[in-house]
Amino acid sequence: MSRTTTMTVRLSGPLSDFVAANVGPDGAYENISEYVRDLIRRDRERAEREAFERLKAELTHAFAAPDTSYQPLTAADVIARNEA
Repeated sequence: MSRTTTMTVRLSGPLSDFVAANVGPDGAYENISEYVRDLIRRDRERAEREAFERLKAELTHAFAAPDTSYQPLTAADVIARNEA
């Protein structure tokens, strides 16, 4: 189910001028809400991309280890280790 949140944000000076330049007939966005939604989407995409890059780096590091560094474990071994 979708949820709607209403926010009030106060901007002044250069930030207000910057938003005004990006909204309206001469800007890239029709209204401030559209602009803020796009900023939030881009930030979410950035956060997801960074999380993916961290995971990819960890996996690259793990798979770069020599085969001799691995130990064969059974499911029971893993469960016992995690219970300890």
